[in-house]
Amino acid sequence: MFEKLTRMSAVFLAAVSLAACSEGDDPMTGNDAQEDALRPVVEDYVNNTVVPTYRGLADAALRLSETCRSMCDGGVEALTPEQISEAGREWIEARRYWELSEAWLFGGAAVYSIDPHIDTWPLDKASMNSLLNNAAQMAQMSDAESAGEYVGSSLGQGLLGFHAIEYMLFEPADASSAVTAPRPVEKFTQNELFYLAAVADDLRNCCLRLEASWADEGTVDQDKLDILDNAELDYAINYGYYMKNAGKAGSIYVNYASVVQEMIIGAQDIADEVGNQKIGNPVGSGLEADPDYIESPYALNSITDFIDNLRSVRHFYCGYSQYGTETETYIKPSVHTLSGYVAGIDKDLDTRIKAAIDNAIDAISKMKEPFASTSQDASLKNVNFAAVNACNDVVDILDELLELIQKN
Repeated sequence: MFEKLTRMSAVFLAAVSLAACSEGDDPMTGNDAQEDALRPVVEDYVNNTVVPTYRGLADAALRLSETCRSMCDGGVEALTPEQISEAGREWIEARRYWELSEAWLFGGAAVYSIDPHIDTWPLDKASMNSLLNNAAQMAQMSDAESAGEYVGSSLGQGLLGFHAIEYMLFEPADASSAVTAPRPVEKFTQNELFYLAAVADDLRNCCLRLEASWADEGTVDQDKLDILDNAELDYAINYGYYMKNAGKAGSIYVNYASVVQEMIIGAQDIADEVGNQKIGNPVGSGLEADPDYIESPYALNSITDFIDNLRSVRHFYCGYSQYGTETETYIKPSVHTLSGYVAGIDKDLDTRIKAAIDNAIDAISKMKEPFASTSQDASLKNVNFAAVNACNDVVDILDELLELIQKN
């Protein structure tokens, strides 16, 4: 079984190490002008981009869990197509915010191993079938009070998270269909509803934990914290505080330059993953093609996932700005951005970074669903590989950005 790997960047590890240095040591403290310029960039990044994205994710996951729990409590005989469609819409909303957060898979997502827990694929369908026929395990999931905690602590990653829920809610008509549909009511069993609700509760818990591990104290709704406390899930770390207070007591970062380096490497990691794993593995970029390595194959959301990942890179660099017809009620535009900082030092580099990100989004948008089929379509080979190359261009140009931060 393949799993998406999370990485804690070398910059983060270095920052932790440097933070432990004695006062007599001279860690890379950066220069005052750079620090003064980067501080508001980091503050806007945390306050307007990271925390609101996680808040949107947490709220969407809450709604999804409530709908799935209602479906389960009502029972299979009362299940309606409208309920399944509603849950599907809520899955897509939560999925969007998760993919828009993947340029910063450090922090709570790494420390609490949330990324592989909620976003491993392909789904382990053989183990799922065994689970659904295991009376002892299903009895644990039938208890609404503890079902989420049970699956979160007892099931393998290939049975959890977005893709387990996706499998239960969506069903394309056939392998060549570019449009999915809600899974038919008559295909659900009561055990599947128990499982669906339990996994949705666990997903909710993880998403609430992400918000709580970044947001300022006192800004997370108490009912969310109560859910985490009842599930006995720690959220004591606060990456928003760490980043915004770089160089001060209690922060793991020695300066704002080290924070920005962490941000850059996080963006590089997701651009690399999209190009060389999410797209590259199925199309065979440098490896034998693996057509089973498809993200979001049941909702036919693969291409949207990839685009939103690159949009998360754009948010990291430019802050939020409206794209297309989508509206945004959580993520906010930023006054102080890394793009603005770079433009003041090297206007050409800033222009090239933004162009590389936009080119990657454009290249991915030319790809076609269903990716499980189109990844193997010879007529689309050039389109697919153009997307891989465009993502690698983003990785490469962010190396230049990293060098700029390190030398200034």
